[in-house]
Amino acid sequence: MNQTLIKEILEGLLTRLNLPFDSISMSEGDGFQRIDIVSSIPSKLIGWHGETLNSVQHLLKAIVRSKDGAEASPFLVLDVDGYRRDQEEKVRKAAERKAEFVRKTGNRVALQPMSPYFRRVVHLHVASHPDLQDLTTMSTGQGDYRQVVLQLKEGVAVTGGRPDGEELSPVMAAPSEDDDLGNLDV
Repeated sequence: MNQTLIKEILEGLLTRLNLPFDSISMSEGDGFQRIDIVSSIPSKLIGWHGETLNSVQHLLKAIVRSKDGAEASPFLVLDVDGYRRDQEEKVRKAAERKAEFVRKTGNRVALQPMSPYFRRVVHLHVASHPDLQDLTTMSTGQGDYRQVVLQLKEGVAVTGGRPDGEELSPVMAAPSEDDDLGNLDV
C-alpha cells in the first residue's frame, strides 16, 4: 500500500475539512495500516463518540481506493492521540473479564454488540493471548446486534459450573457496568 499517497490524501482531506492536525505517522498492523494523527484539538477530529474520526476514515478509504484503482478499500485504522488504542484495550480487558466467568461456569457468554473492527480485535486477542488458549470465539447475530461469544474449547474442564450444567440465557444481555463498552465507534 502506498503510504505516501495515503498520507497526502489524508493531509488534504483534513485541511479541506478544517480539522486541525500537527503530524501524521503510519505503521503496519496485523493486516492493516494504522495511521496515528497528533492534533492540538483532538476532540474536534474525534467528534462525538468518534463519529468525525469514522467519517474521515471512511472518506480516506474511498478516496485511496479510487486513486489506487483497487478493487476493495484498503484496511486503514485512523487514531487520534491514542483514542482508538484506548478503545481497543477496553475491548481486550472486557474479553479477559468475561473469560473468567466462562471458565468458572462452563457457559458461553457474549460481549455486547460491537463493530466488525472491534470483534476482530477480540477474536485476535483470544486466539493469540497465552492465558486465553482454553477459549474460543465466534460471532453471532446480525447487523448492529452482532457480537462475540466466548466459550471453552472442547474438552476443557470447568473450574466452577452450574449444578444443572444449563447455559445461562439469554446470550445477549444488557451491558453491565464493568463492560464500559457503550461508546465503541469503529
